Amino acid sequence: MNAPHEKPTPRTALCHYDERAVYYGDDDLVGDLLGRASFVDVFMKQTFGKMPTDAQRRIVDAVLVTLMEHGMTPSAIATRMIYASSPENLQAGVAAGLLAVASRFVGTMEPAADLLDRIVAAGENGAAEAQRIATDYRARREAVPGFGHHLHKPDDPRAIALLQLAREAGTFGARCAALERLAAGVDAAAGRHITINATGAVAALLGDIGIPAQLMRGFAVLSRAAGLIAHIAEEQREPSGRFIWDLVDSAMTFEKRAD
Repeated sequence: MNAPHEKPTPRTALCHYDERAVYYGDDDLVGDLLGRASFVDVFMKQTFGKMPTDAQRRIVDAVLVTLMEHGMTPSAIATRMIYASSPENLQAGVAAGLLAVASRFVGTMEPAADLLDRIVAAGENGAAEAQRIATDYRARREAVPGFGHHLHKPDDPRAIALLQLAREAGTFGARCAALERLAAGVDAAAGRHITINATGAVAALLGDIGIPAQLMRGFAVLSRAAGLIAHIAEEQREPSGRFIWDLVDSAMTFEKRAD
């Protein structure tokens, strides 16, 4: 134990090793994990301190598959362009694409989760809180995090499937219910139906299995990294970087600045 005047000693519970073994927490990597535990199992235990239940594993796996790919999005384009510029550094392309996992693309489950937490915290007044949130965003002409999609209309099929999976797995809880309340409020404020998008559903599903909002984007990072590796693999087979460059270069107009 540190004396009152001493600085805390840095420590980790994630990994240690000696000349005979590598340990993940208390688990022997070779003796306990290799060939016995899945990647999702080990990730969840390393991050949250315990192995997932069968239902939790099913939810996490579904979330990771959902967030892996969505076509030529900004993250995929960035990855392909950087890889085309630096083909000796696969990791540079993936890193560039991951920088786009943020508040507008892929990573929007965090602000959505914060809203769901507010609704859950309101208890019996949850419906009224959901309506207040929706009305406030409408008044500011801002999209409610977790709602709306430029392509998937009237509904995002990914969100429908994820919420149904939560029901089947027995994890549909307070945050999934809060999402449905918020959806009703959003529709009422807009005067029309606005879809729950995939990240809105992800926020509810992860919240109901105990994942804190501030770590949810980590699931998007983990999943999208795999998807970006797939984009690099395709870029190696069928290069598109030069095409993207030429397309933007030919479409962009030049106008002299006004004095």
